[in-house]
Amino acid sequence: MSMNDPIADMLTRIRNAVLSRHDAVLIPASKMKVAIAGVLKDEGFIKDYAVVAEEGKPQPNLKVELNYGGRKQPVLTGLQRVSKPGLRVYVQRTEIPRVYGGLGIAILSTPKGIMTGQEARRQSVGGELLCYVW
Repeated sequence: MSMNDPIADMLTRIRNAVLSRHDAVLIPASKMKVAIAGVLKDEGFIKDYAVVAEEGKPQPNLKVELNYGGRKQPVLTGLQRVSKPGLRVYVQRTEIPRVYGGLGIAILSTPKGIMTGQEARRQSVGGELLCYVW
């Protein structure tokens, strides 16, 4: 099966798993997906992540453990893909948006790696605006 937008697929799988109150979700792994999972873990939206290689499968999977608060309320309430393969969205360092007045994060792909909008502002770099998370 051919996939045009693997990042959107990752975000959709996480969104669906959170809505179904799953503890973890498996996603086909790539370097960019692992970097995005690292940002989500650093910001506290997910518990942990690991790259899991299964025997007989050519591509490893990324196992993302989801984070819930009291009464199984999800910490991650929303994910939105911004830059798509058909319409790339780039922002300069002065145009990096704030998500929900600072309650959410914007994830950017910059020349210095994948980072949050706040970190990109601190390092004074712009880049491709991948997604919003709140």
